[in-house]
Amino acid sequence: MGNSSAAPLLVDGLGRMEYRGYDSVGIATLNDGKLLIKKGVGKVAQVSASLNLKEMIGLVGIGHTRWATHGAVTVTNAHPHFGCKVGVVVVHNGIIENYHVLKEELVKQGHVFKSETDSEVIAHLLEHYWSLKNDAKEAMINTCNRLIGSFAFVAVFDDSTLCGARYDEPLIVGITNDGYFVSSDVLGFLKYTDNAIFLDNRDIVMLKGNTLSLFDFDGRDVVRIPTKVAKELGDTDKGLYAHYTLKEIHEQKNTINKSIRQNKESVEKFCNLLKGGKDVFITGSGTSYHSALLAKYILSRYSKLRVEAIMSSEFQYSSELLDKNSVLIAISQSGETADVLQSVKKAKEKGATVLSIVNVSTSSLARLSDCSLEVKCGPEVGVAATKSFTSQIAVLYYIADTIGSNFTGIATDMAELSTAVEETLRLETRIAEVAKEVKNAKDIYILGRSIHLPICLEGALKIKELAYIHAEGMAAGEMKHGPLALIDKNSVVVVLNPNDSTYTDTVSNASVLKSRGAKVISITSKCDPTYDYCIAIPAIRESLLPFVEIIPLQLLAYFLALYNNIDPDYPRNLAKSVTVK
Repeated sequence: MGNSSAAPLLVDGLGRMEYRGYDSVGIATLNDGKLLIKKGVGKVAQVSASLNLKEMIGLVGIGHTRWATHGAVTVTNAHPHFGCKVGVVVVHNGIIENYHVLKEELVKQGHVFKSETDSEVIAHLLEHYWSLKNDAKEAMINTCNRLIGSFAFVAVFDDSTLCGARYDEPLIVGITNDGYFVSSDVLGFLKYTDNAIFLDNRDIVMLKGNTLSLFDFDGRDVVRIPTKVAKELGDTDKGLYAHYTLKEIHEQKNTINKSIRQNKESVEKFCNLLKGGKDVFITGSGTSYHSALLAKYILSRYSKLRVEAIMSSEFQYSSELLDKNSVLIAISQSGETADVLQSVKKAKEKGATVLSIVNVSTSSLARLSDCSLEVKCGPEVGVAATKSFTSQIAVLYYIADTIGSNFTGIATDMAELSTAVEETLRLETRIAEVAKEVKNAKDIYILGRSIHLPICLEGALKIKELAYIHAEGMAAGEMKHGPLALIDKNSVVVVLNPNDSTYTDTVSNASVLKSRGAKVISITSKCDPTYDYCIAIPAIRESLLPFVEIIPLQLLAYFLALYNNIDPDYPRNLAKSVTVK
């Protein structure tokens, strides 16, 4: 809200944040005391063009891009939502766990619901409390205290008051000379201002005219100091590349190196806290969990630490293992992943030390941690993680080198690694050719041993995310213990088989698959006649091979998506930052 027309700013901001959700789009503006709403199914550009969203009138407004959790992808379920009358409108991220109970209560009072969403409950609650006194502050406090679950919501009242509330979901206020933004991500406003207030849990912000007030769910005033946000976070131009995903794959020739340029004092603090733990646990979700698995190998081998990797969605079932002598390393690109934050809260309840590795230094995870390191890979717009993965593992390698006497080589051999990454990226044409040959595959198996196994899992995830092909990462030696029954002449198998200590055994595994009719692709620094297709990566120190192995798998997934007419930047059903459990 401010002195500029709200709708164009909302459409621009939503376009920049579309990676968070792209099922449907909607905005609402306030003009002469009347709230106007337009929404539609599809991406921002598509909906904006068909509904002329930028032409909506008003200096105050809210907007939302949806990632469906409750209810189908329909115009009715799209945000913003309102109650029985259009006196207050709401956009919401999160999950309202008690919405069934609240909805039943409101229906008995005469409220009529239009959507299948949990979010609409917020609108009706606000309407109910707003109707009692026309007091936006009281309506916000009473509503927030009725909600159970996780939420960040923004509401506009027809008296020109705009409010936002946060509980376990991010919400940030951007401050300009002539107005304010309230957003779940700094990308929503960073084009216009780098001055921001990060709301804490149970904070409410209320904006009316030029006045900003902050208070908590109990109505007590709170003070939050504005922070300058790094302008680099707003650099989301895809340049000459056809897709953000391809651009971000190619950026790895620079981002890996950038990630180990850490502040010496921060690294020393991180490592001292890590060494002080009796038990070390690492957690993450999706790609970040694969980083955790690789970290387990690296920290065990090179730093002699006993480490357990636990996926964040399962962490709560193992939290009894933690105590005040434990250390948890939490890994998250966004720093807002709900399962990761829940794991951190469990760890803190047990008195454990929490360390984190994030790409957003101002994120909830970073602020909850005893010490945090930033991977510094810049904004990652492609929903499927690419450069953030190699940046995460670069930081983890650097930590292993700092603690251990056996070196991974991440710092000493960085020039060699950078050259190897550039050489691997030049294999793009060859990988595109291989992808074309196997584009109709229904199942792809990716096999490797030792430190290559987490890369198999990550490669399989990329193929599932981008190309919608069933893919499984497996330990190569485990095929004979059951999965071999799946192999026939229609099977496609990728083996990670560089010329290292795992080479001979993996070739033998590939031979068994080949004899069952499988088509075998090898990512290797030493080709063997067993393979139908060979993608020849550079020879490099064994410990550093994961950095060059993952790139062909990322490119394979990318080209499989293209050959199957899929937009690799926006995979169906997925969102970049999963802020719900």
